[in-house]
Amino acid sequence: MIFSKLNGLGNDFVITDDRENKYTENLDEMARKLCHRRTGIGADGLVFVRKSETCDVRMQIFNSDGSEAEMCGNGVRCFAKYVYDKGIFKHERMSVETLAGPMIIDLTVKDGVAVAAKVDMGVPETRREFIPVVGTGECQLEKLAAVDKEFTFSTILLGVPHTVVFMDHLPTAEEVFKYGSVIEPMTSLFPRKTNVNFTHVLDDHTIEVRTYERGCGPTLACGTGSSSAAVCCAMAGYTGKKVEVQLELGSLHIEWAENGHVFMTGPAALSFEGSVEV
Repeated sequence: MIFSKLNGLGNDFVITDDRENKYTENLDEMARKLCHRRTGIGADGLVFVRKSETCDVRMQIFNSDGSEAEMCGNGVRCFAKYVYDKGIFKHERMSVETLAGPMIIDLTVKDGVAVAAKVDMGVPETRREFIPVVGTGECQLEKLAAVDKEFTFSTILLGVPHTVVFMDHLPTAEEVFKYGSVIEPMTSLFPRKTNVNFTHVLDDHTIEVRTYERGCGPTLACGTGSSSAAVCCAMAGYTGKKVEVQLELGSLHIEWAENGHVFMTGPAALSFEGSVEV
C-alpha cells in the first residue's frame, strides 16, 4: 500500500488513495496494525480517499484502536491537503463526504502546495438525546466525579461527541490520561463513549485545550475537540465566539459564526511518504 503520513499540529494520520476500493475488508485490523507506534507506521488514524456520489470526494477514517470514526477535524484538513496535492481534486474549495455529513473545506495554497485549511464544522448539537448523553435537555455546566475529583463539564455533538471539562489550570499529561481514560468509556452517562477536552480559559479570546480522544487516547491536537471547547466556553460566557485554541504544537483558530456554523482554521503538513505491506 502506498501511503502518505500527514499531521495537523501533531495529530497524525496515514492516508492512502483507495478510490478503486482495493482495501475494503478487515479495515479495523489494518488500522490497529498500521497505527501502532512500535510495530507499524504510527498514527492517530488511518484514512482512505474514496469516490463519492454526493461530494467531490469521500473520507473514511479509522481510529488507532480500529474503530471507525464519523469524522475528524484535523484529519479532514490533512485529507483535503492530500487530495489537493496529489491532484485528485485540484480546487482550493472542496466538499468532503463523511459519516457525520458533508463538509466544505477552503484550502490555503502556497507555491502549489496546500499548507492550511478552513473547515466548516457545521452546527453544534446540544440536545442530549442526539449527542447522546443520558438525561434530558442540554448538557451544560454539570458536575462529574472521576477518580478523586469532581469536574464541571459540558457536552455537545460536533460531528462526534465531545465533553469539555473546565479546568483552573493547564492539565499535565498525567492528568489527561488519569481522568480522560476514566471519563471517555463512561457509557453509563455517554452511551457512545465521548472525547474528553480538558479546557483552561486564559482570557475572553484565548483558551488552552488538551484532549483524550475516543478510540485514540491522548493526542497532540484535536480539531473537533478544539471547536467544541470553543463553543462550550462561549455558551458558558467564558469567552466570545472567536477564539485562539492553544495546543501543544501550535494553535487553531475557531469562529462560531452568526449563522450557527463553527469554522476551524489550522495547518496541515506532510510528514513523510512510503509503502507498506498489508
